[in-house]
Amino acid sequence: MNKYKVDAVPHLICGGFNVEETENALIDLKFLGIDNILALRGDPIKSEQIFQPNKGGHAYAIDLIQQIGELNRGKYLDDEHQNSPTDFCIGCAGYPEKHFEAMNLETDMMHLKAKVDAGAEYIMTQLFYDNKKFFEFVDKCRAIGITVPIIPGLKPITNLTHKTFLPKFFHIDFPMELSKELEKCKTNEQITELGIEWGVNQAKELIANGAPVLHFYTMGKGTAVKRIAKEIF
Repeated sequence: MNKYKVDAVPHLICGGFNVEETENALIDLKFLGIDNILALRGDPIKSEQIFQPNKGGHAYAIDLIQQIGELNRGKYLDDEHQNSPTDFCIGCAGYPEKHFEAMNLETDMMHLKAKVDAGAEYIMTQLFYDNKKFFEFVDKCRAIGITVPIIPGLKPITNLTHKTFLPKFFHIDFPMELSKELEKCKTNEQITELGIEWGVNQAKELIANGAPVLHFYTMGKGTAVKRIAKEIF
């Protein structure tokens, strides 16, 4: 953040922390001058089939959002810091194709609305490859009174394993047009080129239709994202 003069947005999760440890982490972030937080529940650890909060920790992202909101109002668990409000901008996660644990899309949307009402100021979406589903998701959000910015999450496809790994791990679908092209690819190089081409077209359409900003999931590998960025910015 200091070297490149861009905002850092830590992803703060519920799992692995109790509320006191969460507060301490937020105090440290404030001290470092970081004022943007993406508040997430987090995934279950590998030894658990369902998410289990730590003793004294949050079970849901909305609880974490509410705690950050309390700090923004100067209300701490630690008496030492009372009346010293933070100024965190809080983001939350949204799922255009439904969170895999949600009973249905409607209940998922209700939970998202509750997170926004609790203080989330923007929504970052799960990755997706069908812009139509993102646009429909935005329309559904607006229809139930969600007015905050909705940021599309994008990830270029870069190797053959992504054909099965991404739908399975992230609980998303490939559109049929993309699926047909993926089936033709026999090497990682072919997949990468297709992923970049799809990513460029996807990004351009999102920008043209008013996406406030694009968020790319690089997973520590930014070469494909760099090539896409060169084409669209």
